[in-house]
Amino acid sequence: MGLKVMFVSSEVAPFAKTGGLGDVVGALPKALHRRGIDVRVVMPLYAGMNWDALEKLDGPLRIPMWWGTARSGVRLGRLPGSEVPIYFLEYHRYFDRPYLYGPPGSGYDDNVERFTYLSRGALELTKAINFLPDVIHANDWQTALVPVYVNTVEWAQPLHGAATVYTIHNLAYQGIADSGALSITGLGREHYNSGEFEHFGTLNLTKGALRHSTMLSTVSPSYAKEIQTPDFGCGLDGVLHARHGDLVGILNGIDVDEWNPATDPHIAAQYTAARIEGKSACKAALQTEAGLPLDPRIPLFSAVGRLTHQKGFDVLAHSMDRVLSWDLQFVLLGNGDREAEQYFRTLSARRPDRFRAWLGFDNHLAHRIEAGADFFVMPSRFEPCGLSQMYSLRYGTLPIARATGGLIDTVQTYDQATGAGTGFVFGDLTPDALANTIGWALSTFFDRPDHVNIMRKRAMEQDFSWDAAAETYERLYLDAYRHRRGHAFPGRLLAEARRTA
Repeated sequence: MGLKVMFVSSEVAPFAKTGGLGDVVGALPKALHRRGIDVRVVMPLYAGMNWDALEKLDGPLRIPMWWGTARSGVRLGRLPGSEVPIYFLEYHRYFDRPYLYGPPGSGYDDNVERFTYLSRGALELTKAINFLPDVIHANDWQTALVPVYVNTVEWAQPLHGAATVYTIHNLAYQGIADSGALSITGLGREHYNSGEFEHFGTLNLTKGALRHSTMLSTVSPSYAKEIQTPDFGCGLDGVLHARHGDLVGILNGIDVDEWNPATDPHIAAQYTAARIEGKSACKAALQTEAGLPLDPRIPLFSAVGRLTHQKGFDVLAHSMDRVLSWDLQFVLLGNGDREAEQYFRTLSARRPDRFRAWLGFDNHLAHRIEAGADFFVMPSRFEPCGLSQMYSLRYGTLPIARATGGLIDTVQTYDQATGAGTGFVFGDLTPDALANTIGWALSTFFDRPDHVNIMRKRAMEQDFSWDAAAETYERLYLDAYRHRRGHAFPGRLLAEARRTA
């Protein structure tokens, strides 16, 4: 008998995503399924999805809410390329909207209510389909109420025996609301205390999850350490440090089928670490698409991401005048902060010989940039895990990365004496430090091209598949089960035998 695990998430790729959370929950359950775990996923049914492609299950699901009972529809699909079931909770009042969380720069006023519905609904669904999980895996603040409900409204009920794992994908987002919003959750006022939801006079959903979850995880080992410090803990470092023995950092993987230069249909020429010639054709195609001079001798730098404070694009902007005075080219793809968009739009018009910006997001273009660029710039202030640097490494595009979070765990800095490393890592987040590191990569390209070629091959040979992460998550689930039940999972010997086979 294998483990039974229910994932609850506000977004799952490819159905709906705004960032790394969707990618994780779209991929990790498939890797767990390959390990013999009976895994299911629950998420909302949003506007814009192909509703007709999903099976509509019979009967409404009744979900207790603060105002009464919500009668929810349920639709069933599969994670693409797998047999993993994914259940969609259908309630148009909450989720048939233009945005997942709210317009850019703001959130919907009723987000606490919307995700109370998701959290409570996921638990009601498990009972309705007669799937009583050994572990319920909640993800980020939108599902932070799940472990709380397991410890409260499900007390002495069948679900109370389920262990809960709460994964922090980005601690900067915590689900903070006015204290009066506690009534929307259906929980009594006694839960508004400094050990549960109260945090500096506000309601903090993440704090409640940190208190009630059996085990905690986050998306890289380094980020697990960082969030226990005042610099990265976003006010919850003390709570996290108090539970450090239950907190595990597990590095995210990437979809190695989608991000594979040997089979990628979006790029000009496919290539491998052993036969890397196709990367030159990808660079030429990208230079042409960007309207840059077609010259293989000029190094091509790149950046792809959300133009936000977290990602450090303001620091990149302040370094660009110096960087573009050098013999290089630079392409950028992203959207976000309006001032940042305007700056990079203007710079693209002013320096078309050196710089091209595409404002927006285009997944196919992101693939072409990863394949065609020589270097990839990630000046993040903090980065819980990061996926782009792993895509870059897989495509032989050497990262220039700030030493933070998952970037530390995935990029080994260049050793000029030996040629070791897979990229260029810097510490201080200043325009000078970033420009100096770009200059270091530039000089390496011109003066030590053999080192660049060696690093490219080494980078492409790194294993960032989900298999290693899935094995670690399985161990975490087994530990959570033991903590919750007071004894080992009955099938643990079988699971350990499978791991060592």
